[in-house]
Amino acid sequence: MQPDDELCLCFHVTQRKVANYIRIEKPRRVAQLADCYGAGTGCGWCRPFLERMFTAAQAKADPNDTSVAAELPEAGDYARQRGAYVRAGGGTPPPGATPPAPEESI
Repeated sequence: MQPDDELCLCFHVTQRKVANYIRIEKPRRVAQLADCYGAGTGCGWCRPFLERMFTAAQAKADPNDTSVAAELPEAGDYARQRGAYVRAGGGTPPPGATPPAPEESI
C-alpha cells in the first residue's frame, strides 16, 4: 500500500493521513485514531490495519524516527479483501463510502 492509498475506504482516509495523525497527535490508545477523519468507524474493515500502524508507531526504538511502517497489503488486494468482508456480513459501509470491490471472476 502506498501512502496516498485509502486505508479507511468508508471515510476516504489515506495511510498518510493516519501516519501524520499518529506522528503529530501521539494518540495513547488505538481507539483515538477514530479522531482522524472517522477512520475505523464505518464498516470496521480497516481496524486491524489501524491497530498495526498504531502498534508499529508505539514500538519504534528510535524516537527521532517519524515513519510509521506497518505491513499492509497492496491497494487492490486490500479493496478486494474488504469487498469479501462486507459481502460476508462483516460490516456495512456508510453512505458515501467507497463501494465494496466486486467478486473476482474465476
